[in-house]
Amino acid sequence: MFRISNVALAIALLGMNASTSAFSPSAFGVQRSNVVQNSFTTPTFTKSISNNFVLFMADGASSSKLVRKPDSNVEITLTAPGDATKKAYEKACAEIAKTISIPGFRKGAKIPAAVIENAVASQGGKTTLRTQAIQTLLNQLLEPALKEEHNLEPIGQPSLVDSAEALAETFKPGEPIEIVVSCDVWPDIKWKDVEGQEKPYTGLKGSYTRKPFDEARFNQAMIDLAERYATTEPASADKELAMGDACIVDMKGYMAAEDGVTKAEPLPDAASGDDVEVILGNGRYMEGLVEGLVGAKVGETKTIYVTFPEGLRDKTLAGKKAVFDVEVKEANIRTVPEIDDELANKIRPGLDAAGVEAELRKAVDEQDAGEWTDARNGSLAKSLAQVMDVDVPDTLVTNQAREKYAQMMAEFRTGGMADDEIKKLITPENFQKYKDIQKPDIVDDFKTSMATDEVARIEGIEVPSHQIDEQLEAVKKEANGEDLGDETVLRNKIESTIMRRMVFDFLAESADLDVEYKEDEQFDEAMMAKLAEESLNREETEEEQEGESKEEEEAAAAEAAAEVAAFEAAAAAKAEEEAAAAAKDEEEAAAKAEVEAAAEAAAKAKAEGEAAAAKADEEAAAAKA
Repeated sequence: MFRISNVALAIALLGMNASTSAFSPSAFGVQRSNVVQNSFTTPTFTKSISNNFVLFMADGASSSKLVRKPDSNVEITLTAPGDATKKAYEKACAEIAKTISIPGFRKGAKIPAAVIENAVASQGGKTTLRTQAIQTLLNQLLEPALKEEHNLEPIGQPSLVDSAEALAETFKPGEPIEIVVSCDVWPDIKWKDVEGQEKPYTGLKGSYTRKPFDEARFNQAMIDLAERYATTEPASADKELAMGDACIVDMKGYMAAEDGVTKAEPLPDAASGDDVEVILGNGRYMEGLVEGLVGAKVGETKTIYVTFPEGLRDKTLAGKKAVFDVEVKEANIRTVPEIDDELANKIRPGLDAAGVEAELRKAVDEQDAGEWTDARNGSLAKSLAQVMDVDVPDTLVTNQAREKYAQMMAEFRTGGMADDEIKKLITPENFQKYKDIQKPDIVDDFKTSMATDEVARIEGIEVPSHQIDEQLEAVKKEANGEDLGDETVLRNKIESTIMRRMVFDFLAESADLDVEYKEDEQFDEAMMAKLAEESLNREETEEEQEGESKEEEEAAAAEAAAEVAAFEAAAAAKAEEEAAAAAKDEEEAAAKAEVEAAAEAAAKAKAEGEAAAAKADEEAAAAKA
C-alpha cells in the first residue's frame, strides 16, 4: 500500500536520490555543508584526493571562468588540461577492467584502453568510459574551483550545461576539455547604506497592532507587592474584624446537606485546620469565608457557609457547598505601606519607587508579549528586508517548498484522505504550482533568517546552552514519546528559534515603531442573552404567525370547498330540473304523437268508409241501370 512520508515525497517530487543533502540557513533546519553532489551520479564530491591517483601533472594546470546568474546561481567553465583528461580516462579504464572479463586476457592483466572500450561498447556502453572520466574530472575540479578560486559555497546539486553524453562525444584522452557547470551558491548579504544610521539594521521603522497595556493587572501587581510588606499589630479584645484585618482561627469543616446549611459528613483534614491565618480581603479564599468573619471578635465561634471554587484541584470538592465552624483565636490590624523610595530600597537596595513601577510595568507587559510579539517581529522583519540585498538560490526555495508540500500531504492523510487520492496529487505539475505560490513567503523567510543570523554574528548574540536544553526537554515532554527525528537537527531548530527572538528583541530596542493599541472584542454576555431571547421570541412569533396563517388558509379552503359544494348542488338541481322538463316535453310530445296518430287513423277510416259507400252507390246505380 502507498504510504506517505517526507522522504518518499521528496523523492517523488524531485526524482532525487534519497541521499541528496538539503542546504539552507540555520533557521531552515540545517547548517551549511561542504558536500556538493554530482547531477548524474549518486556519489558526492569530497575534498580528499586519492593518494594513489594524482590528477594533474606538473606540466598541466586547470583553470576556470565564472559567470554569475540571477538567484545566486553561477555558470563555471572548468578547463581540464590534456594530462588531466588522460589520467582520468586511464583511471576509468582501470576501474572498468576490474568488473569485466575479456577473452584472451587473464584477470588482473593490463588491458589496452581500446580493447576495454570496444568490449564496453559491445555491451551497449559506447560512451561509458568517457562519461566516467568526465565524472572524475568534475569531482576533482568543481569544488576547489568554487571554493578556492572564487570563494563560493556550493549548494545542492550542480548540473552540466551540456549533457554528459554530448561531452563524451567530444572527449579525447590527452587533449584539453571545457566543462560548463551550473550551480547554486550560498548568497552574500549586502547591507544598504541608511542615512543617519551607523548600522543599517538599527532604527528600523514599522508599525503593528497590539492590545493596550493592562492597567488593571498592573494596579493589582502594585497592590500585591505592597501587601507582601504589610505589618501587623494586635487588635483590642473587643475589636470587630473588618476588611483588611487579619486573624488566626481554628476551622472545622463539613459537607453541606442538600439544603445547603445542614452539616453532613466531615471534610478531609486538608480542608480544615488549626491556627490558620486568614487575611480579610476580596477574592482570597472560598466564597463566604471572609464575609462570614467580618464583625467577629476574639473568642467567638462562627458558623460560616461557603462554596468551594469550581477550579479547585480536588474535584470531589470543586463547586460543592460546605459548612465551617470557625473559632477566632487572635485578631490583628494590618497596615499596607505605600510604595515609596523607602520601601523600594527595602525591596532591593538602590531601587526607588519609579524603578519599581517601571519594572512592574515591564513584567506585566511581558506577560502579554506572546499575543503581540509576532506582530512586532513581523513588522521588524519587513523593515529589515528593505535594508539588505540577497539573492535566494532556487535550490533553497525548492527544498523548502518540498518540505511544506510533504507536510501538506501528510496532513491530508491525517485528515482521512485515501492514500491513492494523495498519490494522485503528487505530480511535478502540482508541485511546481505549489512552489510558485509559496516562493514569495519562502524567499522573505530566508532573507529574514540570513539577516538575523548576520546581526547575531555582528553583535555577538548567542543563545545560552541551558535555554536550548530546557526547550528541548519541554519539546520531548510534549511529544509524549513520539519520534522527533534527529535530535541534532531538532536542537539546531530550537537554537535558531531562540536566536531569532533574541535578535528581534535587540532590534526592537532601537527601532522606531508606530504602535496601534486596539482593544480585543469583548464577549458581552448580557447582549448575547438579549439577542438569544429576541431570536427565540422572533421564532415563536413566526410560529404563531405561521399557525394563524395556516388557520386562515384552512378556513379559506373550507369556504372555497363549501362554495364548490353549493355550486355543485345548484348545478345538480338545475340538471334535475332540466331533466324533468325534458321528460315532460317528451311525454307531451309522445301524447301529441298518439293523438295525431289516432286522428290520422280516424281520418283514414272515415276516408275508407266514404270510399266504400261511394263504391256501394256505384254498384247500386249499376245494378239499377
